[in-house]
Amino acid sequence: MVCSVLFDMDGTLIDSEPGILACLAHTRRVLGEPPLPREVALCFIGPPLGDSFIRFCGYDEEKAKRAVDIFGERYRGWGRLECRVVSGMEEVLRHLADRGFRLAVASCKPEEHCTAIAKKLGIASFFTAVCGSGGGVPEDKAAVMREALRRMGETDTAAAVMVGDRKFDVEGAAACGVPCVGVDFCGYAAEGELEAAGAKTVVRTPEELEAWLLCQ
Repeated sequence: MVCSVLFDMDGTLIDSEPGILACLAHTRRVLGEPPLPREVALCFIGPPLGDSFIRFCGYDEEKAKRAVDIFGERYRGWGRLECRVVSGMEEVLRHLADRGFRLAVASCKPEEHCTAIAKKLGIASFFTAVCGSGGGVPEDKAAVMREALRRMGETDTAAAVMVGDRKFDVEGAAACGVPCVGVDFCGYAAEGELEAAGAKTVVRTPEELEAWLLCQ
């Protein structure tokens, strides 16, 4: 029986596209480079930021670090608040909490941002723990999940499930011995990405997610 549910943030709990794309465009502008095509920019939502600058922009590690710093300065100022709760997800969180599920955020995003966003959007009270990277936790999905499970006091991985929208969520969950439900709410993943990564199931709406969890 599932008792603990861990949620990714970007693309799962929130639609963060406006803030992330604006910060990415700002970063490229400061570096004297043109904006990325939208289809490439969307690939930055979910994976560790530094890795994405290396993979999609061809930066070396030093330049990627500088890009992360530029991005982070704008994101910390106001970009992190340029987002909204995915339609229907607040109701799902409320219903699950009312039924006794323990809920947590497990995101590679720095924890200070996760906490600020959850508070700003009015969903922080649903979570036993809001976990992100930083403070000794690396920007790695499995590491963040382990920390979330620790804070929740969940020692039985058979009683936990991860909910996320990218292959990184599925892979991180597998490394922790936890199944992952893939969600396709915002369309950030490539077609078939979640299935190929080994998601236990893929749902298209928050209502489908709630129904699946209640059946476990």
